[in-house]
Amino acid sequence: MLSEFSLIDRFFARRAAARPSDAAAGTLGIGDDCALLAPRAGEMLAISTDMLVEGRHFFADVDPEALGHKALAVNLSDLAAMGAQPQAFTLAFSLPKAEEAWLAAFSEGLFALAERYGCELIGGDTTGGPLNLCITVFGSVPPQAALRRDAAQPGDDIWISGTLGDARAGLGVQRGEWTADASDTATFRRALERPEPRVALGLALRGIAHAALDLSDGLAGDLLHILERSKLRATVDVDDVPRSAALRRLAPEIQRRCTLAGGDDYELCFTAPVAARAEVEKAGHEVGIQLTRIGTISALETAADRPAIGWRDASGAPLSLTLQGFDHFHAD
Repeated sequence: MLSEFSLIDRFFARRAAARPSDAAAGTLGIGDDCALLAPRAGEMLAISTDMLVEGRHFFADVDPEALGHKALAVNLSDLAAMGAQPQAFTLAFSLPKAEEAWLAAFSEGLFALAERYGCELIGGDTTGGPLNLCITVFGSVPPQAALRRDAAQPGDDIWISGTLGDARAGLGVQRGEWTADASDTATFRRALERPEPRVALGLALRGIAHAALDLSDGLAGDLLHILERSKLRATVDVDDVPRSAALRRLAPEIQRRCTLAGGDDYELCFTAPVAARAEVEKAGHEVGIQLTRIGTISALETAADRPAIGWRDASGAPLSLTLQGFDHFHAD
C-alpha cells in the first residue's frame, strides 16, 4: 500500500522538478518545510486558491485525468483574469484511498496542463478523507498592468471570450434536466470537465482592458462583481451573448439559463474603452480566441442607485429577468 510520502514521490515529485527556464531566481520547491518563491523582477505575485469538492464541483465518476486538468485550470483562469503569468502552484488534497491507477491519471492531467504553462508544483499536503482538492496558484504581473475588478469606467464596452453556457448544459444533461444528441453531449461534457484557461488572452489584454474577471459562477453573478467593485451599472444585450452551435440546438429558455446564470465557463469577461475596440479584436486574433461585445458600462444615475445589470433583447427592449450566479451554499 502506498504511504503518504511514497505517493508524493511517485506521482507528484517526479515532475515537480521540471522548472521552466524563465522561473524566478531563488525558487525552492518540494523537499523542504516551505517553498521559496520570488516574483519576476519588477513584478508582484498574484495568488489565488480554489477548492474542488466531490459532489459539489464534480461527480464521483469523473475521469481522473480530466479532474487533474480542471483542478489546475480553474486556478490558472484566475491568473488569466488578472493578466498574470503563471509561475508555480501547491496542491493539497484528501483521498479516500490511494489507488495507483487513479493517481497516475490524475497527475497526468494535472502536469500536462502545468507544463503547457510553465507552472511548477512546489509543495502541498495529502491526507486520507473524502475526495477534496485544493490548489493555490502563484503568478507574476507588473503592478500597473494587473486587470482588477474595480477599474471599469463609464462608457466601456463589455466583452466575453469564447462561448458561454456549454458547461451548465453538460451539467443539465448529466442531471437529466434535458437531453441532447451524442455529439452535443460530448461537446457539453468537455466544456464541463476540461475548461481552457485564457492565460494568453489575459496577457494580451494588459494595457488594453480596464477591468476583468473569469466567469466561474455565471455571467449574471460575476459581472455584478465588477459593477459592485467599480460602483457602476451595465446594460447587456442578451441575444449577443456568444453560444456554441450545440447550445443553440437546445430550447431558447435553456440557452438563456445556461449562458446568463450557468457556471464553470472559465471564459474572461472584461471591459475596455470604445476607442480600444480595434486593439481588443487584434488581441483576440493574435491568441486565436473569439471575442464578443455584449453590452456597455454606465454610471449610476443617483447616489442612491445600486450597481445592477439591465438586460435587453435584440430589439433593445428591456427584459425582466431574475438571475443569480452559482452560490456554493445554495446551488441548484
